Amino acid sequence: MVKLITLACAALVLAWTAPVAAQQGSNVDLKEWAVDWGGRTRDPAVAPDGKVWFVGQQGNYIAWFDPKTEQFKRYEIEEGTNPHSINIDANGIVWYTGNRNGRIGRLDPNGGGLRTIMTGEATDPHTHVFDGKGNIWFTAQGANRIGRLNMKTEKVDLITPNETPSNPYGIVLDPQGNPWVALLRTNTVAKIDPNTLAVTKFKHAHEASRSRRIEVTSDGMIWYGDEARGYLGRINPATGETKEWQAPGGAGARPYALTKDDQGRLWFSETGPVKQLVGFDPKTEKFFATVPVSGNIRHMQFHAPTKAMWFGTDANKIGRIIAK
Repeated sequence: MVKLITLACAALVLAWTAPVAAQQGSNVDLKEWAVDWGGRTRDPAVAPDGKVWFVGQQGNYIAWFDPKTEQFKRYEIEEGTNPHSINIDANGIVWYTGNRNGRIGRLDPNGGGLRTIMTGEATDPHTHVFDGKGNIWFTAQGANRIGRLNMKTEKVDLITPNETPSNPYGIVLDPQGNPWVALLRTNTVAKIDPNTLAVTKFKHAHEASRSRRIEVTSDGMIWYGDEARGYLGRINPATGETKEWQAPGGAGARPYALTKDDQGRLWFSETGPVKQLVGFDPKTEKFFATVPVSGNIRHMQFHAPTKAMWFGTDANKIGRIIAK
């Protein structure tokens, strides 16, 4: 049985930040809402009805926030799940990863109940994406696995991307539908052939580089944040050529979350001494924005219909940024 807790905005919206002026004249509107439940709020995703779903990883819950009414609703899930990421399919079904109990959860918020699917040797499902063909691709960091779940049959295929532990972390799809995964414990990213499940690896610009999240732009370039060295990096899969740019926060910037907006610009979080979001334009190869935030951002997603980027912070807030 899924338990629900609903609270009005007066109880939960404790603080918000005013619009922040970014560098080089860009206008950036930032707002953050405090979540009273805490529990490390993270990884929000927008549903077709406009509600923003997120997880409380340490609090062991999933929840939604309605930006229109500023209300929240919390769903209690299986004890020991410690959900890591969440996504909503085109039918409004909510899918989340059970990072501590080796399963992927499926919740129908319209009365369809909750079902969980075991992921076998992928004992710690981490981040997941839909491929638009009826599958969920996911990573399992500690288990050194990449998985594919057929959402209809619930069949799970597993891939070992590296002979030694590699900590598969962030995952994205390129324009051709190939999954790409950051192998955090190495200086490589892995490309998966969805037909054969073959793995091809590409190196970062530096041997000491380590990345948690990656992104792919419309030209097929693979981008990564080098947490170990404080760089934003680019890989050309066609040639293997790499290039990197020192982050505004310097060597200790610790880039983490990474996504792109509808203009093809990249945004990443710095989780070093200064907590901020950074904007980078691949066309000009220039940083164009630095936006202070309340805490570390571990993952974020851009919602094209509203031109808004949503994130959670370790300060237990859900945030939204709109860049013009």
